[in-house]
Amino acid sequence: MKSVRQCTVLLGLFSLMGALMLGCGTSDKQTTAGNTSTPSAESTTSTKTSEVATTRDYTDYKGHTVNIPTTPQRIAYFGENYGDLLVLGVQAVGTSTSMIEGKVYEKQVQNVADLGVPINLEKALELQPDLIITADTDEKQYAALTKIAPTIMFDTFAPLNERLLHLGDIVNKKKAAEDWLAQYKIKEAEMWTKLHAEGVKAGETASVFTYYPGDRLFVMGRTGLSQILYEKNGFKPTSPIQKALDEDKGFVQISQEVIGQYAGDRIFILRTPSSEAQQSTEQLMKSKLWLQLPAVQQGRVYTQDIGKTESDASTREWLLEELPKLIK
Repeated sequence: MKSVRQCTVLLGLFSLMGALMLGCGTSDKQTTAGNTSTPSAESTTSTKTSEVATTRDYTDYKGHTVNIPTTPQRIAYFGENYGDLLVLGVQAVGTSTSMIEGKVYEKQVQNVADLGVPINLEKALELQPDLIITADTDEKQYAALTKIAPTIMFDTFAPLNERLLHLGDIVNKKKAAEDWLAQYKIKEAEMWTKLHAEGVKAGETASVFTYYPGDRLFVMGRTGLSQILYEKNGFKPTSPIQKALDEDKGFVQISQEVIGQYAGDRIFILRTPSSEAQQSTEQLMKSKLWLQLPAVQQGRVYTQDIGKTESDASTREWLLEELPKLIK
């Protein structure tokens, strides 16, 4: 449930730094030996102009100001919502492929190297990225990544309409992001009009629950399926979920005993690949607490694989077609 697992850098970092220092020293010697003449003022000006045109400063949401390529060509992306890149027509050179397994866009991700979890620094270095985008907010990890390439911390939990514009700005696809969001807004309004015509009442509440290994029950806040359910024309969150949203929480762990406080008029259950979590879900759905919930008694409980309910743009587009089928 963590946005990205916290990583520590030990021997790999030292060897990485050594490789970088060695490479820089070799490069400096080669440049000195190969250029004995003094560069002209014209060539110097041209070089400076080129540098200005191809890089710019960017300040990420954690306050790091980074000089990044204006149009990055080799992006290493570490975090959720890889599907955002796809709607912008961008493929990374590397990502943590375990984070795209089972997603609706999995087959669209091609020729992308696996960076692992936690991120493999040596593998990232081999890919020679010109930009690293990471959801990890650990400063030690960030410092290690900056030794490889300019690195931006990116908020993958931010609302789609904000997140995609920021990402479009970073990869020089802001117009594409604006166009996609405009079309999505139209399609989303059409979906809710259809659902209301088919029986969804204005003001109905909804809740999203999922179990994880260790018999841990979570209610979703500002991440995943909730982002589409709680849009302007959609369902409303119950009061405890609204509190979590107000506190910018992606999810909240709760006990079975309080599930009635969080349960809405409609309930969505997200299945995880874990057999242990599936067993916990089955036990919950047989419990007296569960069977007494109004949504359960009225047959308004819906299940879906958690990997197909991500909040990325590609999945959100897919859900516009699937959500009406799910709650029919």
